[in-house]
Amino acid sequence: MNHHAILTALFLVQIAAFSKSAPLSTNSRWIVDSASGKRVKLACVNWPSHLEPMIAEGLDKKPMDDIIQKISGSGFNCVRFTWPTYMFTRPDYGNLRVSESLDKYNLTAAKAGIAKNNPWILRMTVVELHKAVVGELGKKKVMVVLDNHVSRPTWCCAGNDGNGFFGDAYFDPKEWLQGLAAVAIAYKAFPQVVGISLRNELRGGRENIPDWYKYMQEGANTIHAQNPNLLVIVSGLHTATKLDYLKSKAFEVNFANKLVFEAHWYTFGIPDKAWIAQTNNLCDTVTKRAQDNYLFLTSAKNSFPLFLSEFGIDERGPSVADSRYITCFLAAVAELDVDWALWSLQGSYMLRQGKVNLDESYGILDFDWDRLRNPGFVSRLQIVQHINQDFTSKKPTYYKMFHPLSGKCVQIVHNEMTLANCNYASRWNQHRDDSPLKLEGAAGCLSVPGDGVSPRVSRDYSSKWKIVSSSGLHLAAQDRKGEYLCLEVNASDSRVVAKKCLCVGDDLSNFRTCADNPQSQWFKLVPTNV
Repeated sequence: MNHHAILTALFLVQIAAFSKSAPLSTNSRWIVDSASGKRVKLACVNWPSHLEPMIAEGLDKKPMDDIIQKISGSGFNCVRFTWPTYMFTRPDYGNLRVSESLDKYNLTAAKAGIAKNNPWILRMTVVELHKAVVGELGKKKVMVVLDNHVSRPTWCCAGNDGNGFFGDAYFDPKEWLQGLAAVAIAYKAFPQVVGISLRNELRGGRENIPDWYKYMQEGANTIHAQNPNLLVIVSGLHTATKLDYLKSKAFEVNFANKLVFEAHWYTFGIPDKAWIAQTNNLCDTVTKRAQDNYLFLTSAKNSFPLFLSEFGIDERGPSVADSRYITCFLAAVAELDVDWALWSLQGSYMLRQGKVNLDESYGILDFDWDRLRNPGFVSRLQIVQHINQDFTSKKPTYYKMFHPLSGKCVQIVHNEMTLANCNYASRWNQHRDDSPLKLEGAAGCLSVPGDGVSPRVSRDYSSKWKIVSSSGLHLAAQDRKGEYLCLEVNASDSRVVAKKCLCVGDDLSNFRTCADNPQSQWFKLVPTNV
């Protein structure tokens, strides 16, 4: 064994030893710590390592430790770390040294950047580097989900890219199973690896339900046979947007309490003009579609954890579609308290679709990986980064009034409503439609003094609050004149006031189309017992 190999072996042993994490299991719809039975929530960010160079993005821009500090410092406890099958099944891919892979694609600037920021990785093979990144994540107590993103290293996804479905040009089922087994074995000594995702975004002309069951069940059993500590994470058809066939036919595997399903929720294909004209109705439509296709798994008779392993927006300044979709999304995710992974970490790619040093507008980090591209958006994730529902808790359930547009929650200060960090949110009793909205443990309810005035908490129980509009996100009550007013955030000072409901008629009927933007009036009562 040469000097480099000895150093690499010692390094990998060391980083594995530094990582402490109990295996995870499932209990109904929840992911839990196998030892304690307590809930664990995956609040992840995606970090790609599946493109042609097979090198984790960003290592040419910043030291590995600096990148990982940015991950944990931004509130993420987990990374969905991608890998291509060929890297673990074909020696001519996996045995490439980092320097050789960079030379292969003439990535001279990236090589110089790595030599500056992470010189110690240049002589590693790409597989050794993959393990090194996972090891460093573990040292910082960051959990890892290993995602089989593609077979042949490349950008994902297109319907005809040969990586989409079993039997495609680069997607041989036997080799795929071989890769799953190899990765499950390779990461046995890395307890920070809590799960393996079988495949990203199945798609294309070959996809069909019978083959999905056949191969995904075989893949799940393969992973469990090689590493029974791991969660086995299963995606659906149509680019991970459909799992509705599970309603009629069970997913059969030879193990229990390790199965998680995953889905992706974007607004791709819905134009700005649709969101502008039909914001409330479209939020209702996309949420119901998500419920029908995958969210149902959290409330089915035989429920499972659901991992929303991709969602995201253009971080440079969202389009109208992005802005309204993500607000709608956050309301649903906060209420259900599901596990998730944001797309994505990277501010740039070394090589993507033939372009060198390409910007990633969906990346939370800027092009130079110096800082958050859009800190305001990341701060909106706070409530969903935390556990809100703990099935082992002995505490009674109460509700936080979440304002998804700001990412903040309602706090009562001097009997008036304002927005604050959700850690300091006021607590509300469970609410029945068309009834008073009562503070938990207080002799007071929310009353509506009039248009433009902040609702107050008092002993006046006359205000009966309804959830109105097709979005299910407007809270309205009648004032003394009998007119319905909705809660709305005053943009100038973050106070919550009562205003005429946007895109809703005086009779509370929904407008079919509406030019107003109702997001400032969207609130969600989020259940919590922690």
